[in-house]
Amino acid sequence: MLPMNFIAALPSNVAFPSGRHRTRGKDGVGRGVTRRDFTCHRGGHPQAKPSEEGKLQRNRKSSRCGCQAYMRIVKRSDLDVPEWRVTGFSNNHNHELLKSVEAQIPPSHCTISADDKSRICMFAKAGMSARQMLRLMELEKGVKLGCLPFTELHIRDLLQSFRHVDKDNDAIDLISMYGHNRLEHIAWSYPSSIQKYEAFGDAILLDTNHRLDAYDMLLGLLIGVDNHGKACLYSCVLLRDENLESFTWALKTFLCFMKGKAPQTILTDQNMWLKEAITCEMPETKHAFSIWHIIANLSDWFSLPLGSHYDGWKTEFYRLYSLEMVDEFEAEWKEMVDRYELQSNKHIICLYALRDFWALSFLRRYFFAGLMSRSVTDSINALIQRILSVADIAEYDDHGGSKLKMQQNEKVSLKTGSPMESHAATVFTPFAFSLLQEELVSAPQYASIMVGEGCFQIRHHTEMDGGCKVMWDPSQELIHCSCHQFEFLGILCRHILRVLSTNNCFRIPDPYLPLRWRLVSNEHVEKEQTEKVKFLEAIASTIVSESVVTEERLTFACEHMSMVLAHIKQLPKLNNHNEANEMGINSSTGSLIIPGVEASDSIAQSFALGNPHESFLVKLKETNPNPGLDNNMSGKRRRAIPCEQYAHAACDSAIIEGNSVHADGDAFCGFL
Repeated sequence: MLPMNFIAALPSNVAFPSGRHRTRGKDGVGRGVTRRDFTCHRGGHPQAKPSEEGKLQRNRKSSRCGCQAYMRIVKRSDLDVPEWRVTGFSNNHNHELLKSVEAQIPPSHCTISADDKSRICMFAKAGMSARQMLRLMELEKGVKLGCLPFTELHIRDLLQSFRHVDKDNDAIDLISMYGHNRLEHIAWSYPSSIQKYEAFGDAILLDTNHRLDAYDMLLGLLIGVDNHGKACLYSCVLLRDENLESFTWALKTFLCFMKGKAPQTILTDQNMWLKEAITCEMPETKHAFSIWHIIANLSDWFSLPLGSHYDGWKTEFYRLYSLEMVDEFEAEWKEMVDRYELQSNKHIICLYALRDFWALSFLRRYFFAGLMSRSVTDSINALIQRILSVADIAEYDDHGGSKLKMQQNEKVSLKTGSPMESHAATVFTPFAFSLLQEELVSAPQYASIMVGEGCFQIRHHTEMDGGCKVMWDPSQELIHCSCHQFEFLGILCRHILRVLSTNNCFRIPDPYLPLRWRLVSNEHVEKEQTEKVKFLEAIASTIVSESVVTEERLTFACEHMSMVLAHIKQLPKLNNHNEANEMGINSSTGSLIIPGVEASDSIAQSFALGNPHESFLVKLKETNPNPGLDNNMSGKRRRAIPCEQYAHAACDSAIIEGNSVHADGDAFCGFL
């Protein structure tokens, strides 16, 4: 997509209306559109239309006169960030140019204020045409004919955008219902989103880069990533204004939806109001800026002062961003600033002052679940585009159940043949396993040098000094690398894997198999329950055989087994989702936990399977409901929490309590 201010970046005396253009490439195919040629609206020559016998043709004169003025822009993708640049421009017109007052306002210069939009909406309700609206607003403002910053065509486009909104949820009617014609904020979520947040809400992205013209409100999307590396939507919010008060309300409401659980990390753009709101409402959450938003602004900030040195500087900036050590970043940043003479540049000063919000050397100690990686970023962008393509965003629902099953059943291929790789393939999701596999493939390229007890220096075979330091305590199963990749991504780095393989470790230690990235499926849960039943059968058979030896043993066993059975009957049966969710989801850490998943293998192998007593088996089957973990939210409604303390509107706050229910039963809940 072209930036809206692209034409405005040219001097006003060389801008011209471009009614026609040619492209190279196609949206959604391969690399998409990579070149656009804009020509003057009078370029080309008129073509004679074939006339049909007996049909009268209008003799209308064409405006085309073969004008050669044009502008060519080409998309470059340096550092995986697309950037449009002008590669050709000609301002040679062979016709007389219009005066500034006669020229039609280009779309990039069209500005319809919020008050003007409200007036247009009111006129539309009164049944006025776009031409009548324009003339009336010219009279009201006391301006000359055609001097408004928008035209009749722009009014029609605005009205068309309002028609895309469902009439039952029309923005105009909604505004008139609440807040004395001034609706402040709207927020909503779904039970399925809340369930996903409990499992994967450790790292989230708050996107505030889109605005809905139909509502004239800022759209905020709170998005995370699941254990398969796929983006998942947690909540949406519509804000009237972009200020501290609005962002504070949005964060408070989000925490209210999520039962007060704040994420460990949050990623946003460089909005200072949002930064202050996060500091106040989520003081324990690490806030970071998205590097993709920063890189997208580098051309505007530095292309002019750096000139021909801009490309080299941009590559150097991205290298500094990716450094692992803080001391290394500080030293090389100063060298970069001196080399390009940017000591007084305000953007360089600002970036350095906020370096702990975007430089990886300052962020590697915090877990971001891969939100900064290219694959996850692409998944998030695709999700945002799907949301924006829905006519009514409140009706958006991401049906990913079938895709999730396909991902869980996806087979992975081993590349190294190492026992650690085979072990990880049975534990991790394909997404997480692919990340670990990449590190395993690269690990043999590094040398491991023991420099002390439990201390190793790891460096690439082509390097003579430097590298990363790995500390390892085998007795405690603790291992740490100075690159902090495990803390940042939850995947062991190649340096640690090199140390483990050198010291004859054939399994990845359990503390470094995070539940966050593990496979969780109904089949997995059923397998674990089957193993537990087998273990219970084996131990029951052993108890019977050992108890019948003496009368004292038998009496003791009967008394205590009766107590155990009575206690089991008092425990609740996990028939509903909420109770099963408490069993399977650790709300304090936001990780999926399957009880006994880690120890079941060893327990099952510790006892020999004998022939259990038949009557005991019958009783066991009668008392064992074998419920499993019910992940289906169908039919369940989450009652919205009263939000008077969170609402900040021009009227008393209102609550939406499941009035809109999807076909799958996922009830809608939200705040006004």
